[in-house]
Amino acid sequence: QVQVAESGGGLVQAGGSLRLSCAASGRTFSSYTMGWFRQAPGKEREFVAAISWSGSGTYYADSVKGRFIISRGNAKNTVNLQMNSLRPEDTAVYYCAANTRPYYLSTDRRDEYDYWGQGTQVTVSS
Repeated sequence: QVQVAESGGGLVQAGGSLRLSCAASGRTFSSYTMGWFRQAPGKEREFVAAISWSGSGTYYADSVKGRFIISRGNAKNTVNLQMNSLRPEDTAVYYCAANTRPYYLSTDRRDEYDYWGQGTQVTVSS
């Protein structure tokens, strides 16, 4: 069983920045693909960003490309999402997810991630 937990959400004005963190358990964290998704009220959960097991591959939704940066620290089993130039439309609950199949690259497919955190709220005011 792998546990995933997000932190760092909050309220920010448009144009501001927030940094989300995700901690995951598991002795083989360095073989997991990790992803961030978000869900706004009344909308489906959507892909935001993903990072390969080594960190050498990063992938972004078009809506956040150039503004968000995903990174990971395998020594501490953490994944971060630096969010810059935030917009009101970025308001959502943000979820961290893990694909624990070793060295299996996942990007935007929700069904490829087998463990999810509880989510953290991000609110961007205009």
